[in-house]
Amino acid sequence: DDEQQIFDSLNSLGVNLTTSELLKNYFFSRNNLTDYQTIWEPVFDNSVATKEYWDTIIETGRIRRPLIDIFFDAYFQLFIQNKKYSISTEDKLIYARTDRLSNSYQSFVDNYCGGSKQLILSSLKEYAELFRKTFQPDICDTTIPSTFGIERLNVVIFGLKTTTLIPYVLYLAKNISDTTALNKMYGILESYVMRRIVTHATSKNYNNLFLSLIANEILDADDLRTRLQAASGTNSYIPTDTELQDGFEHSKLMNLYSKGVLYLIESHIRPAQSAVVLHGFNNYSLEHLMPKKWHNNWPACPTPLDAEKRDSILLTLGNLAIIPQSLNASIRDSDWNTKKAGKGQEKPGLTLCASGLSTLQDALTKTDWNESEIQTRALWLYKQAQSLWKL
Repeated sequence: DDEQQIFDSLNSLGVNLTTSELLKNYFFSRNNLTDYQTIWEPVFDNSVATKEYWDTIIETGRIRRPLIDIFFDAYFQLFIQNKKYSISTEDKLIYARTDRLSNSYQSFVDNYCGGSKQLILSSLKEYAELFRKTFQPDICDTTIPSTFGIERLNVVIFGLKTTTLIPYVLYLAKNISDTTALNKMYGILESYVMRRIVTHATSKNYNNLFLSLIANEILDADDLRTRLQAASGTNSYIPTDTELQDGFEHSKLMNLYSKGVLYLIESHIRPAQSAVVLHGFNNYSLEHLMPKKWHNNWPACPTPLDAEKRDSILLTLGNLAIIPQSLNASIRDSDWNTKKAGKGQEKPGLTLCASGLSTLQDALTKTDWNESEIQTRALWLYKQAQSLWKL
């Protein structure tokens, strides 16, 4: 029996197959077994560790996808955005859909490659190896450098779930050989995304924006800045310093984003000779310095309006901290002095749990923690961010 026909029949009956399984079946058969053994097997099937890497499930928006499918999506976009193929606008819209990626590959081969699969296969191994070298979701479990580079950008991509960056970053990694120039590009991307996160700017247009950078062959730092600055007045604009400061003072971000902002600042400003090791992004939890349940153990507010303002400001970045272990519930909601000191070894406070964290050191010297201190710390955090995320 023809095993490929059986495979296709099963798929047509609704068996849940991944994009990569469908593509493997499309590109390889007994007739080109050598191609499979030299192109596919060495990068996708050569060991348990390799298969575990490609099978890693990543959240992209509301969808969970294996890393191998994300690779094939990014790899495909490098062809689609290449102007030499003159892809029609209608086909570009269809090819952007991840739910029909396997069909899109076949359509592209039939309509733009004269039916030859070799164009796709000729560089598949090279790009797959580069993808694995570049994109490391587990970097979120290890320390990262203080300076711009792919390690920090991996935290932005996987830790903060900004996977729409992947095709453009793969394009940069392939076409820029100078490490300094490449890291400068990564720094611009980190700065752009993080400024927008702090200011609550939408990420809805990211896919179109980053794919347009591929289509326009943006491979230079000045060109990238110019391209991003040209988006002023659109929903892809670069937030100004004034907007960034306002974000630190007033934005109420989802916990994941707040943790990412504080973690990337922490990793940048931490002294190189620090005796305390910086953990990976995943090893920190977010803590409200003034607790949400402040009514129980903190001084009362003069008026209900003041209480409302306090409830609002304690959700902003000036009142948030990353710590390597969650505080005991009885410590979390305690008064400020108890929250710092803890209640013995079994219930440590912030002073012990957060020792060595540069983003928290000054706060822990305060004898009182209130709205004024929160505003002061928000301004200090803004200045660190302004220095780090320059555009």
